[in-house]
Amino acid sequence: MRLFNKVGIVGVGLIGGSLALGIKKYKLARKILGVSRHKESIARAKHLGVVDAGSINLNIIKDADLIVLATPVMQLIEILPKIFKLAKKGAVIIDVASTKNNVIQVANKFTDKDKIFVGCHPLAGSEKRGVVNASPDLFKNSLCIIVATKIKNASVLERIKKLWHALGALTLELSAREHDKILAYISHLPHIAAYSLMRVIPIQYLKFSAQGLKDTTRIASSEPRLWEEIFLTNRQEIIPLIKKYEYSLRYFKSLLVKKDARRLRTFLKASKYRRDKIL
Repeated sequence: MRLFNKVGIVGVGLIGGSLALGIKKYKLARKILGVSRHKESIARAKHLGVVDAGSINLNIIKDADLIVLATPVMQLIEILPKIFKLAKKGAVIIDVASTKNNVIQVANKFTDKDKIFVGCHPLAGSEKRGVVNASPDLFKNSLCIIVATKIKNASVLERIKKLWHALGALTLELSAREHDKILAYISHLPHIAAYSLMRVIPIQYLKFSAQGLKDTTRIASSEPRLWEEIFLTNRQEIIPLIKKYEYSLRYFKSLLVKKDARRLRTFLKASKYRRDKIL
């Protein structure tokens, strides 16, 4: 089921590369073009068969029907005006960033009936990075959140949903604000907790680590630059959550200080109940 003729992907890393491989696997486009800041990255993507052609120059994607922005969010915001200027009439532009308020604000300045932007966030990924870890099945059984701009084209939205459905993902529409608030809870705060926990543990003790620590802190192996930008672009939602998390830790500490076994057990049971609700 071909949905597009040419697809241009800016940022051929884990997510961009996986999207390219999925589009190839399910024959959703005729040709895939890749853009990266580094010649080595493009050469690797071509060698692995992820893209059909690539360049460090954005001009290679000027004739693409679909342009996917899969760069870190601050870089994405920086190049978005250039992408709108470059894109041909009738092009659809999507992103896969983990924060949306700032992206949609910029996109709203440029999107029109001839060049439609649709925010996308596939809730799939890995602590691993790079096109070498890309997989055509990365999005299977995942959820992709769709965030529309002020110009909401029903036929374009439907085609983008079909793209994600073909890759194995379910889709759900949210506003940019709703998206950033929810992701602060379910993704951004957990990463903060994992990164912070690893700062507490002395390096000489890490050789004693068992599976519990590995499971709890796996996401602390995620790319620092990527997460630096996610935290900074969603700090308005994250800072109040850190305060809630600090309160939870203080309460836990108070139960230990008081040796309050009954309330401690209640705390643990309530937490287990919520964790067991995750499918």
